[in-house]
Amino acid sequence: MRRLWLIFAQTVTVCLGVLFLVSTLRPQWLPGNQPPAGNSVAGGAAGPALPVVSYASAVARAAPSVVNVYTRKHVDVPLVPLPADPALRQLLRSLPGFTQRQNSTSLGSGVIVRADGYILTNYHVIESADSIEVSLRDGRQAAARIVGTDPESDLAVLKIDLDKLPTIVFDPEQSVRVGDVVLAIGNPFGVGQTTTQGIVSALGRNRLGINTYEDFIQTDAAINPGNSGGALIDTQGRLVGINTAIYSETGGSLGIGFAIPSGPAHQILNQIIQSGHVQRGWLGLEPQDITPDLAQAFHLGSAQGAIVARVLPRGPAARAGVQVGDIIQSLDGQPVRDSFDLLNRLAPLKAGHVARLGVMRSGKTLALDVTVGVRPAAQRPAGH
Repeated sequence: MRRLWLIFAQTVTVCLGVLFLVSTLRPQWLPGNQPPAGNSVAGGAAGPALPVVSYASAVARAAPSVVNVYTRKHVDVPLVPLPADPALRQLLRSLPGFTQRQNSTSLGSGVIVRADGYILTNYHVIESADSIEVSLRDGRQAAARIVGTDPESDLAVLKIDLDKLPTIVFDPEQSVRVGDVVLAIGNPFGVGQTTTQGIVSALGRNRLGINTYEDFIQTDAAINPGNSGGALIDTQGRLVGINTAIYSETGGSLGIGFAIPSGPAHQILNQIIQSGHVQRGWLGLEPQDITPDLAQAFHLGSAQGAIVARVLPRGPAARAGVQVGDIIQSLDGQPVRDSFDLLNRLAPLKAGHVARLGVMRSGKTLALDVTVGVRPAAQRPAGH
């Protein structure tokens, strides 16, 4: 009897040892420990499957329409360092044999906006180019010609002759908001088409000294050299902006990038295709912001509005009686925030439109009707 008890005890001990090893090393072998369908096991604990966040569908819709833009131009390079004196520099440049002509290449991006071959890009990407070549995502390449440029907004329209071109879709509602997820597609540093992700950090950025007309979308999606002219899209693959510039102390992305909104870009695109250039409304005056000191001097309740610093003789504003020192407070019944707001709202007005300015002069409010003219063509600001 004692012998049988000893055998039983040893058998139970061995079984318990085997059960311990299986439950530790292979718990899924035991009944009741199978994870239910659709659940994942992480660290030995089962839980509900998490939704996969992916923007692959948006990229698939937009990326084929984003192209690489390669430019070549001839530059005269001095054979020796030039002196600081401008007149002497000009004289030396004119001497035969003092400079050597070299080929310079650069790269950027562009967006196919129409199936008949029109491409939207930045003006600074193709500025002074002697030849332009476009490379599509599907491997096709084509020479491009310039249809028209708008240095004041840093936009340009190119044309290529290829068939079956993929085109991007514009956001018809222009509904981008601060905090929305956006994707930047382009060709940074020439490594090939690249997509980066971020959010809209701010809207209406201006006073950056980049363009004459500034109303940028700011984003932290990585934008690097070579991304200029590429697409900023929403999570549905629609174009919300043309990537244009970055703020950087190193030359690379610091999370502060700027894009031209798709709405103004689309208007400029249509004007260039129709007429080869852009026409903007113009009053023939130079507005300036109202500083707190000026607001106090003019006894204004706020610094809202734009003060007239200069009136061009025989211009539309001069003919309507606008004077230096007038404070423009409204345009066609809508308040004017500052000088940039005034310029941006004048730009889309057609020549011949009669605009009503709400003006404060010597403490009195006046209403002046001004017939809008066409803004004279201007060169790109120096230094760009």
